[in-house]
Amino acid sequence: MTAVPQEPYLRARLFALREERYRDFQAGLMPTVPKERILGIRTPHLRRLAKELAGGAEARDFLAALPHAYYEEDNLHAFLICEEREFSRALALTEAFLPHIDNWATCDSFSPPAFGRHREELLPHATRWMASDAPYIIRYGIGMHMRHYLGDDFRPDMPARIAAIRHGHYYVRMMVAWYFATALVRQPQAALEVLREGRLDAWTHNKAIQKARESRCVSAEMKEMLNTWKR
Repeated sequence: MTAVPQEPYLRARLFALREERYRDFQAGLMPTVPKERILGIRTPHLRRLAKELAGGAEARDFLAALPHAYYEEDNLHAFLICEEREFSRALALTEAFLPHIDNWATCDSFSPPAFGRHREELLPHATRWMASDAPYIIRYGIGMHMRHYLGDDFRPDMPARIAAIRHGHYYVRMMVAWYFATALVRQPQAALEVLREGRLDAWTHNKAIQKARESRCVSAEMKEMLNTWKR
């Protein structure tokens, strides 16, 4: 996949924010991203730049220029999507961007506020994303369920849908585990039922228990019980 050339002025601004040591640190956290794609720019700089550019012609051109060459350009793209206030526009931009995500950090970095204001409209799309073959689209769909549907908009069938995901990609399995560790706090009965009945594969089951036992939000009593359920 060939990257679309970016506007020289914007690329120059990004290059001016590079930190070599931070680049090395980030590269160690993202084994799926070639190091030459990483500039080493801290997230607050990218968020400020997104707010500055939002709504302007430069932002529109940048959002249309997929794929990007650099990891930070992907993150800037994600943060610009978050600046979109209209649900349909934010959704369309997200749909166009998801196939280009190649790492967990970009995937987890953005949830447009418009999504939180339109949870009912978002749900069929979040559910469809979980049925994708692409690991980071699946992960994003699970992440949307974890962010938006473990509270008042929770539905009893949701944990079963996520427990039924079978994908060998490490970052999909980790997100399933993270979902259930979070659900143990926010929807404990539903999450406990899935774990009690052994609906997850053994690795994901044990990882969910590990993450829950590391959480300060899970009671000591529940942690003791979960420890006896390890497989």
